[in-house]
Amino acid sequence: MNLSRTRQLSVLLTVLLIAGPAVMAQQEIPGHPRDLVFAGLDFEPPDALRYRHELQNGAVAFVVEDHDLPLVNIALTIRTGSYTAPAQANPGVASLTGSQLRSGGTASLAAADFDEELDFLAANVGSRIGVTSGGANMNCLTKDLEPCLDLFFEMLREPRFDAERLALAKSQSLQSMERRNDSTTGIEGREWSRLMYGTEHFSTQALTADQLQALTAEDLAAFHAYSLHPGNFIFAVSGDVEPGAIVAALDSYLSGWPVGEAAGDVPEPGFEPQPGLYLVHKDDVNQGRVSLGHLGARLGNPDRFSLQIMNDILGGGGFTSRIMSRVRSDEGLAYSAGTGFGFGVHYAGSFRAFFQSRSEAVARATAIVLEEVERIRNEPVSEEELATAKASFIESFTRNFASAAQVASLFASFELQGRDFDYLKTYRNNMAAVTAADVMRVAREYLHPDRLVILAVGNVDDILAGDPDHPETLLEGLAPAGNVTRISLPDPLTMQYPER
Repeated sequence: MNLSRTRQLSVLLTVLLIAGPAVMAQQEIPGHPRDLVFAGLDFEPPDALRYRHELQNGAVAFVVEDHDLPLVNIALTIRTGSYTAPAQANPGVASLTGSQLRSGGTASLAAADFDEELDFLAANVGSRIGVTSGGANMNCLTKDLEPCLDLFFEMLREPRFDAERLALAKSQSLQSMERRNDSTTGIEGREWSRLMYGTEHFSTQALTADQLQALTAEDLAAFHAYSLHPGNFIFAVSGDVEPGAIVAALDSYLSGWPVGEAAGDVPEPGFEPQPGLYLVHKDDVNQGRVSLGHLGARLGNPDRFSLQIMNDILGGGGFTSRIMSRVRSDEGLAYSAGTGFGFGVHYAGSFRAFFQSRSEAVARATAIVLEEVERIRNEPVSEEELATAKASFIESFTRNFASAAQVASLFASFELQGRDFDYLKTYRNNMAAVTAADVMRVAREYLHPDRLVILAVGNVDDILAGDPDHPETLLEGLAPAGNVTRISLPDPLTMQYPER
């Protein structure tokens, strides 16, 4: 018996053990498992406003109770990020502030002592600041909530930024910088962002070794004072708590904390990707990583449901998707292949098809992906494909609410993004309403074969040589508008690119 068949039987047995008694109570034992009939799922998403509390100084908290275990989880989302740093600030200050907020101790506790206090309480505490948001988290036993909150808020309000911990973090970051060109995955991600959003946008700015070494504890403290304040806070609290009590506790910790400047709007790139084939040579690999696509859409796009279904059928649905089926299952050219259609919160995401294949097979696999992009634009999807894709979204929707922590974090993310909570109430109906005609319409409107950026990272000589068994397919011949550009690897420490 093969592994796939074994897994299918295992899943079926699990379903029967869980649902069998309820099903059999309503129907006779069927002759075959496929004849089983299950009642429709009856689920209503929780109302976010029931859990939303406005705190002092403009902070917001979502509190979701769960008394099954004596645990409390607090996830703080912070409206901050590298984009909020003043123009004259070091570009690495936000990220390093985020890591050292937790690592560097507090005003009253040295770094090692802060670690020891948390270990004694068996509490997990972390912090980070990314490109467009930051966060801190705490998980502890209910009985230790008060001392853990004391430590958590002292960390947030009065971080120490210990010099030794900062030096260690800079040393570790420097080692990571030195390996920037080691992985084709990292190279692909970096260059794809630059091709989509340009080299001047804050999201594509790479920290250099000199900039890293120039950062001081005073720089981190200044960014902290500027960026971390209650006006930028959104709390997601879950677990063994009573809403009134935890809201009162949060208010007491925020009391007297001045509200600083509100985080502004995230700047858009102001860059238009240029169609063409872009090649990055790395001679020590025998496989090529390929990304091809263009800009996608914004989060509030009215066609987002149809676009998600379209992307799922094209390449986002794993083994049921067309690109995975053809590139991997039918042709054996890649271990994984797929697509993603990005909906950016602050500016357009990107549509991206991707795969990794043997160097000589890159051109052939690319040609197949292009064929599938054209096919979904010009041929209606089948009813079976449509039904499978819709069921995937609709039936997995409840997973977003599997735990109290997930519910609270989901609501906090909507608050951060300024999204309408009614989206959750109408989600399944909107997905169910998508038709095959909708899929073709959005494929024609949002997929642009003439605007594709094709990025290939690997041994360029072998990739361009192609497959001798399929000489009709060469990668250079697939370049939009015949534009072929070679991108040299930059110096990993200075991020200076050799002139072309």
